[in-house]
Amino acid sequence: QQQLVESGGGLVQPGGSLRLSCKVSGLTGRYHSVAWFRQAPGKERVGVSCIESSSSGLTSYGDSVKGRFTTSRDAATNTVHLQMTALNAEDTAVYYCAYGAGLFCPGLMEKDFGTWGQGTQVTVSS
Repeated sequence: QQQLVESGGGLVQPGGSLRLSCKVSGLTGRYHSVAWFRQAPGKERVGVSCIESSSSGLTSYGDSVKGRFTTSRDAATNTVHLQMTALNAEDTAVYYCAYGAGLFCPGLMEKDFGTWGQGTQVTVSS
């Protein structure tokens, strides 16, 4: 069974940076997509980023984080990273790593991702 474990959350000052990691195990098949979603208090869960296992390594991002966040994958450690910069209070949320058995990044839709991590809290505050 696929497993995803997030790490790297914590408290950071506005304007600061933070890197989240998602260690993935138990994957089978040819195609994989690993996405980050987040949910802030009182708000719906939204897509943050996604990266595919295709040779092109296609990535996609939610509108609110384009230009500030980047996602990458490290094949040697089976880990997907989310590098977050220029953080502001609206980035405060629980961040979840999610896996889909296909190439689903262009849509970044929650329904395409069937396996989820436990979540990690990111708090942006001075």
